[in-house]
Amino acid sequence: MRLEQNINEGTFGFQIAPMIDVVFVIMLFFMVVAGAVKVENELNTQLPGTASTSASTDFVDEQIITISDTGEVSLNDEPFDSAKSSELPQLKATLMRLKQNADAAKTPAVVTIISEEQAKYSRTIDVLDALALAKIDNVTFTVNEEE
Repeated sequence: MRLEQNINEGTFGFQIAPMIDVVFVIMLFFMVVAGAVKVENELNTQLPGTASTSASTDFVDEQIITISDTGEVSLNDEPFDSAKSSELPQLKATLMRLKQNADAAKTPAVVTIISEEQAKYSRTIDVLDALALAKIDNVTFTVNEEE
């Protein structure tokens, strides 16, 4: 038995339905991938370097308080009060003038306390009390190291 074949039966022509399915799958793929892309933000950073300015720049004048192991207190190598005085009236008055001058110039009053290794802690506390009374809060500490 021989089956008769229809010549037009084997060719279907161009089918649009499978093409639409493929296009939708590709579109779905790109939509999913587009959600995972990270947007780069611009970071406004400035690298260190030289900058030209037309006005002069005021630098902070740092005051140095030295506490020796004998208890002597000096401000910028000028001795203040006696080693036995825990009140430090001369230092307090000088620090108050320093703070007033810094406030008038609109600059911060910066003080560095250099304490020798064998200096008593109570003397450092006396100096900190004088700084607190003068309302100076930009204070750094260091230890005088022998070379």
